Amino acid sequence: MIKTFLLPIVFSLSFFVTNAQDDWGSYVIEKEKGIMAITLNYRYALTKPNYKNLVLVGKRTNKCYKNGAPNAQGLEEIYNFSDAVANELNKLSKKNRLVGIVTYLCSGFDAYYIKDTTNVRQKIDSLYQKKFSNSKNYLVIKRDKRWDYFKEVLYPKDDSENFFMSQDLLNQMYFEGADLSIKRKIKHYFYFKKDKNRQSFLDKIKTVDFKVDSLNFKKENNFPYELQIHRENELYPTFMAELTKVLSTFALINKGYYDGWGIEPESIE
Repeated sequence: MIKTFLLPIVFSLSFFVTNAQDDWGSYVIEKEKGIMAITLNYRYALTKPNYKNLVLVGKRTNKCYKNGAPNAQGLEEIYNFSDAVANELNKLSKKNRLVGIVTYLCSGFDAYYIKDTTNVRQKIDSLYQKKFSNSKNYLVIKRDKRWDYFKEVLYPKDDSENFFMSQDLLNQMYFEGADLSIKRKIKHYFYFKKDKNRQSFLDKIKTVDFKVDSLNFKKENNFPYELQIHRENELYPTFMAELTKVLSTFALINKGYYDGWGIEPESIE
């Protein structure tokens, strides 16, 4: 359980092509020049329509935070762009699927797979000139019959529970403008069956610079011996996935369980 007091950030999802079978999820990952946020429809990891053409459309905004995430005004720009492109594509053919959305370096991209690309370039170029001539826009149309872009770019390299354990908070922090490369005091929470198990865990964990915040006993719990520790670390997504994996495994060895991490609200900026 991630513990924090962040206010919720609200995203407009009006440009999603949705139905009862869709399964949208989001995550962030570090790339060469910064953090990339990806939202994808996991439905297409299991079954794919026979649409063999990738259409990637995108728009850059100058309304963004230093970490590359669009701010509220920038997101509104990108949503309006996405809606306009979706309407244009649906006019050309209903046989298209929005499978993923990428936000990176002040730009937003929508990834579609389409049955027939006849007139797509002409119509999208015309839309750009008519409504979005004052911004830098992107359009890529390519054959992708094996859905390589979905598998290699959109789908996470790590789809483990440990990777996604931190994603809600990291994704929220990114879109609120936080620099995930800054070291912050990160608190970690554990529960153990017996005090000797907790002590054994502590003896080892102190050797890698973790500090104890509190030791509590909660009689009503099946694992009554609570432990809170902290250490300063960056919040890179791959690092946090590996760290939570190690902490979870080590707690299990000592007959306990890891209950997640959190940071204080003042550490967000």
